[in-house]
Amino acid sequence: MPRAPAAGSSVSFLSLLPREPVIFHGRDERKEAAAAPGAGRNPGGPADPADPAPPAMAPPAAPRARLSRSVTFSACHRLHSKSLSEEENRKVFGKCNNPNGHGHNYKVIVTVCGEIDPVSGMVMNLTDLKEYMQEAIMEPLDHKNLDKDVPYFAEVVSTTENVAVFIWENLKKLLPVGTLYKVKVYETDQNVVVYKGEETISEK
Repeated sequence: MPRAPAAGSSVSFLSLLPREPVIFHGRDERKEAAAAPGAGRNPGGPADPADPAPPAMAPPAAPRARLSRSVTFSACHRLHSKSLSEEENRKVFGKCNNPNGHGHNYKVIVTVCGEIDPVSGMVMNLTDLKEYMQEAIMEPLDHKNLDKDVPYFAEVVSTTENVAVFIWENLKKLLPVGTLYKVKVYETDQNVVVYKGEETISEK
């Protein structure tokens, strides 16, 4: 116990308090305070170098868009399968199996997709897309007999479905990887084929 002060002396009240830690119900509050998270830190001061850095914020994703361009080409063909007899071909293809063939003004819409470049503001330069389509579509197909002038159709029936596949494969070789989204071919205003590169997976 602390000694009582001499009569007439000036003593602070705090000096009379016990120096031992205050323990309630077996708890040492000084030790608990020292062990508490953040103990000894200055809330208003600089961050402790030992503290883990906050997680970095991911940059916002660039917006994506689809860009389309169309071309028109003229070509003739005959729908005829070497796997069918003459009679079967006439039955399947009707007047489109005419030995002298027939023609169309095909319209092709090519769609590419990708991130919008923050500098140019474009998914792809339209001048580049025009050149790709010129090489992949116009040069091999325009004003051609598809069955006789295009080697691809020597063994493949020149339906609009197969024309769309042919165009897709040509463009895929030229365009940046992953940008080709869709090929849409109008044989007429009523007959339209859309191809997105789908392939049949054969069962093993």
